[in-house]
Amino acid sequence: MAIIITDECINCGACEPECPNTAIYEGADDWKYADGTDLSGNIVLPNGKSANAEEDQEPVSDEIYYIVADKCTECKGFHEEPQCAAVCPVDCCVSDEDNVETEEVLLEKQAFMHNS
Repeated sequence: MAIIITDECINCGACEPECPNTAIYEGADDWKYADGTDLSGNIVLPNGKSANAEEDQEPVSDEIYYIVADKCTECKGFHEEPQCAAVCPVDCCVSDEDNVETEEVLLEKQAFMHNS
């Protein structure tokens, strides 16, 4: 499953540079599928969603740092545990119960983003 940042976030920014998928953004910042990945042009994600990798996407939150679920792999394929949760000083990086994914799906997503 993806990780989410709860509203207990203190906006310290410790999590952002730790994400190997560039799935974490500062509140109110636009994001792109291409950021920190090998994706470019028109893409179809493993979940079937279509997008343009270079097109700005709306922020998930205007208030606090946020994680893009479509880019989050819980660090599978890179690390043993989610790095955002490991460095968060207030433990606000938690499992997103609304985005449950198997390890197989997370690894497929990681391969899609980094081996195009």
